Amino acid sequence: MAPLSILQCRRLTKRFGALVAVRELSLSLGEGEILGLIGPNGSGKTTFFNVVMGVYPPEEGEIFLRNESLIGKQPHEICHLGIAKTSQIVQPFLGMSVFENVLVAALYGADLSLAQARDEVEEVLDLMGLFSWRDAPAGKLTVSGRRRLELAKALATGAEILLLDETMAGLNPRELEEGLELLRKIRDRGATLILVEHIMRAVMGISDRVIVLNYGVKIAEGTPQEVTENPEVVEAYLGKRHAGNRPN
Repeated sequence: MAPLSILQCRRLTKRFGALVAVRELSLSLGEGEILGLIGPNGSGKTTFFNVVMGVYPPEEGEIFLRNESLIGKQPHEICHLGIAKTSQIVQPFLGMSVFENVLVAALYGADLSLAQARDEVEEVLDLMGLFSWRDAPAGKLTVSGRRRLELAKALATGAEILLLDETMAGLNPRELEEGLELLRKIRDRGATLILVEHIMRAVMGISDRVIVLNYGVKIAEGTPQEVTENPEVVEAYLGKRHAGNRPN
């Protein structure tokens, strides 16, 4: 049985002047699913995330979280409804402790008392492998640590859907494997994930389903194996002369 759809996007279009960044994009996200969203640079992936979060209003289309429309809502309202996004460029409060960074997110995004928020932060930091760094300034974290902190902040808001924008960027192979295992733990904790990533091994190794964008248009959707064997996907990544081969 297919998982219950909790997020639906119908014929979304976002333009910047003459540039159509996202064109008539429709997709659904099942509860508990990890959905990979891939495509060449400039294919509209981050723009799609920003439209869902209310950063950019779409010119056309609808977005529903369960049965509630998100069109016209502000980013903070969408966060409070249960969607959080990480950013490609992490920007923690460098002078604040790791604990304080996540506490801000918990108090802002979740309807918790201070005592409840502190308990939630400790649980999230333990899950993220950051508990021993709880009192350290965020500026002391490595690249991998800062990416874990970004995930911790998103998770601490109480979001049921996480939009993860290149959370694996800059990680070495060992850190990459640890990051993938961490995403599985986050899903097992009850979150639903949409993962934008350029590291194909990461996306294909963890996603239940993959959607491919090219110039803002959905060109393929299916299991990781189905997508990697799709000639149109190969052409989008490598050009026509490679259309008989898989993308690497």
